[in-house]
Amino acid sequence: MITKKLALKLFEGFSIERWNDMVRPFDLIEMDKAAEKMVIAYIIGKFEEQKGGVIDWDWMIYASLFELFRKIALCDIKSPVQRMIRHKYPDEYIKLNEWVIDQYKPIIEDEELFEMFGNYIRQVAQPNRPMTLTDRVIRAAHKFSAMREFEMIALVNEPFRLKGIEKDLNEDIQPYLDLQGLQLFITKQRPYEFLMVLEKLRFQTRWNQTPRIPKTSVLGHSFFVAILTLLLGRQDGFTMCPKRRYNNFFSGLFHDLPEAVTRDIISPVKQATDGLPSIVKEIEDEIVKQDLCPLMESFYVDELMYFTSDEFENRILLDSGTGKMPITHIDFEDMNTKYNSAAFSPIDGKLVRCADHISAFLEAHSSINHGITSKHLLDGKNNLLKTYKNKGFINGFSVSDFFAQFS
Repeated sequence: MITKKLALKLFEGFSIERWNDMVRPFDLIEMDKAAEKMVIAYIIGKFEEQKGGVIDWDWMIYASLFELFRKIALCDIKSPVQRMIRHKYPDEYIKLNEWVIDQYKPIIEDEELFEMFGNYIRQVAQPNRPMTLTDRVIRAAHKFSAMREFEMIALVNEPFRLKGIEKDLNEDIQPYLDLQGLQLFITKQRPYEFLMVLEKLRFQTRWNQTPRIPKTSVLGHSFFVAILTLLLGRQDGFTMCPKRRYNNFFSGLFHDLPEAVTRDIISPVKQATDGLPSIVKEIEDEIVKQDLCPLMESFYVDELMYFTSDEFENRILLDSGTGKMPITHIDFEDMNTKYNSAAFSPIDGKLVRCADHISAFLEAHSSINHGITSKHLLDGKNNLLKTYKNKGFINGFSVSDFFAQFS
C-alpha cells in the first residue's frame, strides 16, 4: 500500500543530482540512473537466463526500490565516502544503515514491506557477503550505468578533473566481466545500440511546454511508474504471483519505450481529435517494430512487445489451442481467481495506468508547491483530482482515497 507521504518521499529521487562536483552537459538525476540501471539489469539478466542461470527477479525488483530508499536518505554522502566508511569503519557503517532504516519507520506503513527493507539493508551491509548471480547482475548494471554517465561527462571536463575516476570505474566493473550481457555492452554490440536508443528518454523532458521544478525525464518517470506499480499491487486480501509482479514492474519500466523513437507527445495533443489516440498508438507500434525490434535479442523481444502492447489494459497470454498465445484482455476478478499464475503471464495494465497518472499528478503538485506553476500544471493536477475523485478501487487499490489525501 502506498500513501501520500511515501509517494512524496520516493519523488525526492527526482531532485538528487549526480556528479555535482563535475561539469555536466545536462542534469544527471538519481531517478534516471536507477531507471537505466534496471534496463541494463533486465538485459544482462535475460542473457544469463538464456545460458541456464537462475535470476531472482523478485529480489532484484525490490532491491531497486530499497536502493532508492537508501540513496534518498544518504544523498549527502558521496558513494566513495560511503565505501571508505564501510571498509575502514564497519561498526559505524552498520550504525549508519540502522539510521537509514529508522528514517523510514514513520513513512512505510506496510509492515511487511518495512521488514523486507530492513532485512535487505542489513543483508547488503554484511562484509564479505557471498554474492548470488542476481546480486552480480544488478551490481554489474549499477557499475555500467555509472560508466555510461562518466563517458558522457568526460567529453566536457578537463583531464585533471577525471584523474583516477576512469581507473576506479574500470576496477569496479572487472569482477563482472564474465557476464555475457555486460561484455556486449562494453564492446558496444547490439544491446549497447538498443540502450543508446533508450537513453534518448533520459534527455526528453516531460511537460516540456511549461517551466517546472523538479524537471523529470521520460526515463526517470518510467522507473517511478514501475516502483509505484509494484507498491500499488501490495494490497490486502490477495497476493500476486511472482511472474505478475515481474510483468507489472517491467511493464511500468518500459511503458514509454515507443517514445524513444517517437518522442513524447503530450496528452492534450494526443487527444486533439477522437481518432488521434488510436492513430498515434498504431504509428508507435509500427515504428517500434521497424526501429527497435531489430536491436533486441530474440529471447526477449516478444516479452518487451507484450509489455508495451495495450500497456494500460489488464491482460494475459491465453493458449488459443493453435500453439499461439494471443493477448487476451481480462477483468481484475478473473485475473485474481483464474489466471494469477506464471502460465498466463498476467499484467495489471490498469495499475500501470494508475501509477502513470499518480506520477504525472506528483510532477504537477510538486512544482506548484515549489511556487513554479502554470495553467498547464494547474489543469493537469485538477483534472486528475476530478478524474479519480469517485473512481473507488482500481485492481484492488483505493485510488480515490489516495488522491483524497491531496484534495
